[in-house]
Amino acid sequence: MAASERTPIGEDLARPMLAIALEEARAGLAEGGIPIGAALFSRDGTLLGRGHNRRVQDDDPSVHGETDAFRNAGRRRHYGDCVMVTTLSPCWFCSGLVRQFGIGALVMGESENFSGGHEWLAEHGVEVIDLHDGECISLLGGFIEHHHDLWYEDIGL
Repeated sequence: MAASERTPIGEDLARPMLAIALEEARAGLAEGGIPIGAALFSRDGTLLGRGHNRRVQDDDPSVHGETDAFRNAGRRRHYGDCVMVTTLSPCWFCSGLVRQFGIGALVMGESENFSGGHEWLAEHGVEVIDLHDGECISLLGGFIEHHHDLWYEDIGL
């Protein structure tokens, strides 16, 4: 199904999806990691997989929230009907994952603390929704304020 033929993701569906990603972000923070959570859903709202940034916990720089959720969702033949939900605009690594596997939509909690590849994804036909969520903004903003070295290590700066 072409992107233009899909029913857009509404905020009434996007907000409950974001709540799952926020649970994951809080779990990551409680574990001593970076508070970024994600979840992969089908367009009808069925949860396929969830995860959070685990690069500190696992000593693995590739375990971002989106990659953890994607791995936990398991293998699928097609991803066009999937929605990647993340508490933050995805970095280039995670934006590449969305593009590589043809995930059809991206819901993000915020892009204020960091603006990754979401505009690039939109240019390539991915439906992008930025909810400008206050809790997402304050959760990561507070983390960056108190752990700026760890944050900048995570985004590769």
